Amino acid sequence: MSKLTVSEAAKIKGVSTKTLYRWEAEGKLHPERTEGGHRRYDLSELLGIKGELSYTIGYCRVSSHDQKEDLKRQREVLELFCATSGWQFEIIEDLGSGMNYSKRGLKRLLRLITESKVERLVLTHKDRLLRFGAELIFSLCEIFGTEVVIINRTEDSSFEEDLATDVLEIITVFSARLYGSRSHKNKKIVEELKDVAQRI
Repeated sequence: MSKLTVSEAAKIKGVSTKTLYRWEAEGKLHPERTEGGHRRYDLSELLGIKGELSYTIGYCRVSSHDQKEDLKRQREVLELFCATSGWQFEIIEDLGSGMNYSKRGLKRLLRLITESKVERLVLTHKDRLLRFGAELIFSLCEIFGTEVVIINRTEDSSFEEDLATDVLEIITVFSARLYGSRSHKNKKIVEELKDVAQRI
């Protein structure tokens, strides 16, 4: 892998060259030197260095409005865990399906991670992040030097309820495409599925 010059490294991190020199003096960076004495930076090491704005993010999510109490409990667990660990932290909340990749909180979280501003990501459960695709975000965390902490690695207690909500959402979308969102057939299908989901 090619090495980066001082100006290239500063541009990637969005900091001044003086900040890079300070990080080197603090032992956070270990650039190589060319025969002429010029610094050359390794990209992977550079991405692992956080700026002064780095902090811990606690992320919590529920699928629907009637799960607000669960959202409150998730937040309380995250706040207590982060506070007792002595971390400077912020909690990001989302309301929406675990299959929805366009939630406002999730997009903000991804932006902060890719800007190398998140030292660690804390979740109560793995599936609070996404129902499917969480591993992709965990890979991004690894690339940008963000530690992932999952408080409870057992299956989420509300897994079945959330999964039923997510599946219902998918079927609603596809049935609307097949029969039209206002069609009587579509409405009947959705009502029948809701009835089934409530009995799960």
